Amino acid sequence: MLCTSRARRLRAGALTAIAAASAATTFAAVANTASDNAAANNAPSDSPDRVHTLGIVRVDGASPTSLPSRIPTSMEGVTGEDIARDINATDAEDALKYLPSLLVRKRYIGDYNHAVLSTRASGTGNSARSLVYADGILLSNLLGNGASFAPRWGLVSPEEIARVDVMYGPFSAAYPGNAVGAVVDFQTRMPTRFEAHARIGYSHQASGLYGARADARQASASIGSAEGAFSWWLHAGRTDSEGPPQTFANRALSTTAPAAGAVPVTGAETGLNRNDQPWLLLASGTQYDTVQDQAKLKLAYDIDPGLRLLYVFGLWSNRSDGQSRSFLRDADGRVVDHRYSGGLTQPISIDGKGYLLSASDFPQTRDELEHRMHAISLKRRVRDGLGWELSGSVYDYLADRARAYAPTTTATNGGRLTDQSGTGWNTLSAKLTWTPEGSEHTIDAGLSQEQYQLRTRVFGLSDWRSGAAGAMSSRFDGDTRVRAVFAQDAWTFAPDWTAVLGLRGERWSAFDGVTQSTAATQQHPARSQTAWSPKAAISYGVSDQWVLKASTGRAVRCPTVSELFQGGFNAAGQFINNDPNLKPERSWTSELSAEWTGADRDALRVTLFHEDSRDALYSQLNVATNANTVQNINRIRTRGVELSGTAGLPQRVTLTGSVTFADSVILANAGYATKPGDTVGKWQPRVPRWRATMLAQWQARDDVSVSLGARYSGKQFSTLDNSDVNGFAYMAASKYFTVDTRVQWKVDRQWTLSAGIDNLNNYQYWNFHPYPGRTFQVEARWDY
Repeated sequence: MLCTSRARRLRAGALTAIAAASAATTFAAVANTASDNAAANNAPSDSPDRVHTLGIVRVDGASPTSLPSRIPTSMEGVTGEDIARDINATDAEDALKYLPSLLVRKRYIGDYNHAVLSTRASGTGNSARSLVYADGILLSNLLGNGASFAPRWGLVSPEEIARVDVMYGPFSAAYPGNAVGAVVDFQTRMPTRFEAHARIGYSHQASGLYGARADARQASASIGSAEGAFSWWLHAGRTDSEGPPQTFANRALSTTAPAAGAVPVTGAETGLNRNDQPWLLLASGTQYDTVQDQAKLKLAYDIDPGLRLLYVFGLWSNRSDGQSRSFLRDADGRVVDHRYSGGLTQPISIDGKGYLLSASDFPQTRDELEHRMHAISLKRRVRDGLGWELSGSVYDYLADRARAYAPTTTATNGGRLTDQSGTGWNTLSAKLTWTPEGSEHTIDAGLSQEQYQLRTRVFGLSDWRSGAAGAMSSRFDGDTRVRAVFAQDAWTFAPDWTAVLGLRGERWSAFDGVTQSTAATQQHPARSQTAWSPKAAISYGVSDQWVLKASTGRAVRCPTVSELFQGGFNAAGQFINNDPNLKPERSWTSELSAEWTGADRDALRVTLFHEDSRDALYSQLNVATNANTVQNINRIRTRGVELSGTAGLPQRVTLTGSVTFADSVILANAGYATKPGDTVGKWQPRVPRWRATMLAQWQARDDVSVSLGARYSGKQFSTLDNSDVNGFAYMAASKYFTVDTRVQWKVDRQWTLSAGIDNLNNYQYWNFHPYPGRTFQVEARWDY
C-alpha cells in the first residue's frame, strides 16, 4: 500500500514518538552492585522466583539463560508466559518479533527455507552473522550465508519455550565469529511433575497481494513427567500451510510487434519495478502448499544434585508443493501459459506488443525433507565456585530432495532433482566456569569443534513429479571445520566495578572440496587459517539503579562450505561461481551503554554501537565470468544508537519499546555492480537507517489480557549500488509499518482461548518477496 509523502512522515513521526516515549521507561535488564551479585550467587538454586545476577546483566525468572555466566554486553529477553499472552506466535521465531533491532524474514506460517534473522548491522542476506541455540544446541544453519539458510526454528515449539534471551554483539569469547550480530538462546521447559498439553490454531489471510489468500492449520500435543531423578518430555506437532505467492513472472514493456500466432491476452498487472521502471507482472509462482511435522523427545537424569545428563532427539519433516498461477486470459477467458498451444513456449500480445512465455515463468516444485537432530550434554551447575559442561550434537539431512519442473523438447514433463542427503553438521564442546574461593574473578573457558559437510547432487528427471533420478548433471561437495579454544575472566576489581577480558582462538579448515559437471571435475585444494579474537568490557555501577558499560570485541567469520563450493557452471561446463579462496570476514564491534533499573520491571537502556567489517562476504558481479558470485567487499562501517525500555503504567498496562538508528555504509570495494566505484558510499543492503518497536499489554482482568504491538522499519535497499530506488516492488526491500493485536482469555485452569490479528493495517511491504498481509488467528490451548 503506497502512502502519500505527508502521510508517511506523520506515520513515521508518530511511531518514533511512541517508541521513544516507551523507551524512556525501559526494557533491558540491568546489573546490580557487587554486593547484590554476591547475594544472588548465594541464593538457593531451587528458589521459585529468584533473581540471577550474571555479571553485569540480570535475568529474572525461574529458568536461567544458558549464555555465559558473565555477559559483557547488552542483552534482551522475553519469557514464555509473555510470548503466549502477548504475541501471535505460530512459530518459534515469532518470539523475537518485538525485541530491539531484530527482524526475522518470515514470509508465511511454516516458512522453512527463507526465515533468516537480521540484526543491527546485518541484513536478511547475512544469515551466518548471527547464532540461534535451543538449550545450548545449535539451530543456526551455518552451511551457507543467505536467505535459504534459515535457522531450524521448527525444532522448537512456541509452547515449550520457557524464555528467550538475545545477546547483542561478539563480546563473549565463548562464541564463534558468527556471533558478530547477535546470539539467540531459547530455553525450553522440563516438567517437574506429570503434565499434558494440547494446542490447535487456525490462521487466515483473506486477501493479499493480487488477490492471493493464505491459510494455516496447526495442532500439537505434549506430555511429560518427573519421577525422582528422571524427567522426560515428548512433543509432536503438525503445520498445514497454504502460503501466498512468493515470485512473479515479469517483463519490461515491449516495443516490438507480436510474433506470428501470438495470442491476444488480458490480465497482466502493470506497475513499476525496483528501479522505478514500468513493467508487467504476468504470473505468480512459488506458492507453497506445505505440511510440516515435528517431534521432540527430551530425557533428563539428575545423577547428583546439580549434575544433569540430558538427551534431546528432534525430527523435522517437510513436504511442500510450489505452484504457479497465470494472470493471463484469452478472449474466451481461458488461462494462457507456456503450454497454451501445446509447446514449450507461447507468443502473446498485450496492448498490441509482443511477448514470449516460457516454462521458467511458471515454476513448479516439490520438496521432500526429513532432518534429524541428536544432542547430549552432561552439565554440572555452579557449586562451590565450580561448574562445567560436556556436550555434543548431530544435525543430519537424512532426506532432502527438491524436484523442479524443467521441460525439454525430448521430455515435455521433465525436470531437475537436487538431492542434499548426507549434508549436515556436528558439534562438540567442553566448558568450565570457576570462581576461586575468596577471589573476585570468575573464569569461563572451553574447547569446541564444529564441522559442516555439504553433499549436493543434481540429476535430470524425465518426470519431474515422481520420476526416478536420471543422469547426474552436477555435484558439489566439501567440508569445513572450526576448532576453538577460549578463556574469559570477569573480575570485580573494586566496589561497583567489573572488567571482562576474553580471548578466542580458532583454527578453521576447508577440505574435500569437489565441483563436478558433465564436462569437468574440479578438486579444490585444502585450506586452513588461524585467527585470534580478543574481547574486553568494563562496567561501573554508578548507583543501585544506574550502570555504565563499555565493550569491544573482534569477530572472524570464516566462509561457509556453500560460499566456497556450492556454485554453477557456464555453457561449456566450467565452474564459474564462488571462489574457494575467499577471505574470512573480520569485524571489530564496540558498544557504550547506560542502563537504568527502576521499580518492578521499569528499565531503560541507551547504547551507542560501532562495527567496522573488512572483507565482508557478499554476492556481486565477477567481471571475469560475467556472473554474480560471492566475493569479499573491502570495508563496511556501521554506526548507530539503540534505545530500549519498559514501563509499568496505571490500570495494569505495561509498555515496552525500542528505537534503533544505524548508519551502515560501504567504504571500500574493489568490485562493483555495473561499473567501478558504483557501490562505494552506498548503504549496506537491507540495513535500514531506522527501526522501532512498541508493545502495549493491558491486563484487563486476571483472566483477560489484551496486547497491541507495532513495528516500523525505514527505507532500505536490496542492491549493493542502491539502484533499487522503488522498495515497493518484487525483488526490492521496502520500509514498513505494521500493527498487531492479541486477546487472551484464561477460561479456567485448563483452557485458554486466544485471538489476534497480525498486520492489522494490511500494509503491503517487501523483502525481495512479499510479506504477509492482514492475517486473522485463533487458538485454543488445554493444559493439565
